[in-house]
Amino acid sequence: MRKRGWGAITTDILEATLTPQKKTRIMYTANLNYNRFNKYFVDFVRKGFIVEADDSDGKPEYKISERGRTFLAALRKAQDLASVEEY
Repeated sequence: MRKRGWGAITTDILEATLTPQKKTRIMYTANLNYNRFNKYFVDFVRKGFIVEADDSDGKPEYKISERGRTFLAALRKAQDLASVEEY
């Protein structure tokens, strides 16, 4: 299995928050262990890429912010540009 870099992990986490999710579900969707996930997650919340919202039971869920959507779009574009094959 090939190791994922920062960009791929970031994309996976932000894509997992396109719909409101609990932290555990985001971690599993991004296929990360707790320690690695928490380093990224705390940073993304601090930077405003992910925001906290309460579900119907008042428990915290997390979703991508507009700033996070802009960042995700830029990451996807960069990944597309990097994967263009030479002719």
